[in-house]
Amino acid sequence: MGRVAILTDSAADLLPEELAAGRIAVVPLSVSFGEATYQPGVDLSVEDFWVRLTAPGTPFPKTAAPSSGLLQAAFERAFSQGAEAVVCVTLSGGLSSTVQSARIARAALPEREIHVVDTRWATIPEGMLVLLASEMAAQGRAANEIAAELERRIPDLHAFIALDTLEYLRRGGRISAATAALGTVLSVHPILTMVDGALEQMERVRTRGRARQRVIELMAALPAERLTVLHTQGPDVERFADELARASGFDRSRMAIRTVGATIGAHLGPGALGAAALCRPG
Repeated sequence: MGRVAILTDSAADLLPEELAAGRIAVVPLSVSFGEATYQPGVDLSVEDFWVRLTAPGTPFPKTAAPSSGLLQAAFERAFSQGAEAVVCVTLSGGLSSTVQSARIARAALPEREIHVVDTRWATIPEGMLVLLASEMAAQGRAANEIAAELERRIPDLHAFIALDTLEYLRRGGRISAATAALGTVLSVHPILTMVDGALEQMERVRTRGRARQRVIELMAALPAERLTVLHTQGPDVERFADELARASGFDRSRMAIRTVGATIGAHLGPGALGAAALCRPG
């Protein structure tokens, strides 16, 4: 454990090798399918989540934030392993009470230096900030510097994702059955983003191909410092990444491809395709 420990939650959708390389600790949210409850990254892989979600008759999953007790235990474990300070990077408080649990846990350890950062994002954009925090910690930066830099960079995050189906927004209670049915008949594909920490529809585009092209247009206009393709078992992901690299001028070899996990993926449904960027400041 380094001088500054970096903690996050499972909604960041970081790969096991990224967590290991960055020495990043994870406190998972829980995901329940009916009576069966799992912890992403512990007893539920991303692949298993998508198999369960799309199985016939599967109940719509519910997610729950980790308790303040679990987060306090994670903080105490970091200090017992030699950390002098902790930076805890969480998904949006508009989507989960995880950040509130982290703040309660911090208050229970008033003698310790603990910084809690609400990224106001989830999945890949959240993960980008976690990786930035880890890199800064490895450089020997102080915890307060890391937390301040993350807060400063939140406005530099952007993500757009085109849905293939409206069914999962309906099942999650985000749109009505009538709206979902009409959208299906008209072949409407919403493009989602995050606004003030909440998942929002920014555009509705006819046909899958046009929605895909619109995401590329939106992303190519950004001065991306880091760029990641994100999908939910989407089709032609590699080709999409190639097209995005050509349109944006971003080095294809530096462009990661990641599958969205349980926290946001349940609302997106399978077949969604998009991208996330951390843009150059200013």
